[in-house]
Amino acid sequence: MELPRLAGLRIEAGKTQEDIAAVLSCSREVYRRYERGVYDLPLWALNILANYYHTTTDYILGISDIRRPL
Repeated sequence: MELPRLAGLRIEAGKTQEDIAAVLSCSREVYRRYERGVYDLPLWALNILANYYHTTTDYILGISDIRRPL
């Protein structure tokens, strides 16, 4: 499943795929595949990114339009 919000959050934060790959301790190519939906984003990575971007996992996954946690 492609995760367009993941790319949007990264771009909005002014970060490169390489920057976010470093946050996840993976290669840029692996991260790129997460963004494009080639690889499923693991739950551990989803949690790290939600905390990093100060948002909810549901927002990243496109389940909710509520960006900020309550």
